[in-house]
Amino acid sequence: MAGMSDAMPLARLDDVGLSHDGGKTFILRHVSLNLHKGEFVALLGPSGVGKSTLLRVLMGLSKPSEGTVTGPQDDAGAAEGRSAGKRRAQALVFQDARLMPWRSVLRNVAFGLEGLGLNRQEKRERALDALRLVGLEAAADRWPKRLSGGQRQRVGVARALTVDPDLLLMDEPFGALDPITRNSLQDELLRIWQQTHKTVLFVTHDIEEALKLATRIVVLSGSPAGITGELTIGAEQKTPDSPVFRMYAARLRAMIAGEPDPGGAPYWRSAEI
Repeated sequence: MAGMSDAMPLARLDDVGLSHDGGKTFILRHVSLNLHKGEFVALLGPSGVGKSTLLRVLMGLSKPSEGTVTGPQDDAGAAEGRSAGKRRAQALVFQDARLMPWRSVLRNVAFGLEGLGLNRQEKRERALDALRLVGLEAAADRWPKRLSGGQRQRVGVARALTVDPDLLLMDEPFGALDPITRNSLQDELLRIWQQTHKTVLFVTHDIEEALKLATRIVVLSGSPAGITGELTIGAEQKTPDSPVFRMYAARLRAMIAGEPDPGGAPYWRSAEI
């Protein structure tokens, strides 16, 4: 996005490494990444490389062994007129919805609001607003067992959105769905992103999904895992089966494999972008 490199990042990873054995072996090493307001960034890499681990580090759930992590603060929205203390700076959408079967859809969505000092009516209104955003307001009183897989994931997205996060982290949320449902939810997610202007970091191992959704794709690969390249994605790269789409898909495959760029142009850009 134009001028993005000059703006203060919403979240930043600076030379981050993660080891669970005192530095003998590393899962992540020398990872630097800036996330800017309003971006939709896809974190692309093979299964098991450490993408979900990187999300945990960014969320503060795992402490890095090296480097620093700077994320948005819970009161950051106060300057924009959003209520300080009644929101969370980050929210995570899981690979599976993880709904509580003893709670209705509405109460599942409202769960993330607990501890924010909201009264019952405020929680209900916030939860209904989030369900309305994902097109499930009519299902508010249903039990999770009555929902399809796609509906369950939409409830998971609504639960994350109801806390009004600056940064929405998504850990392969559509990976277990059938292709038709996945494509529909990808379209829904793009509509929600365009409507809310949230910053999104979306984990995937699917190159076509990354090209369809993201404004920027960051590739995580290797052992220990590090960022091996990134591409900025425009509208011309999002048309499936077009020559440009196929070329970008080939370039991303090369990044993942650590091979030369098939387009003959450098694909590496500094993480300062």
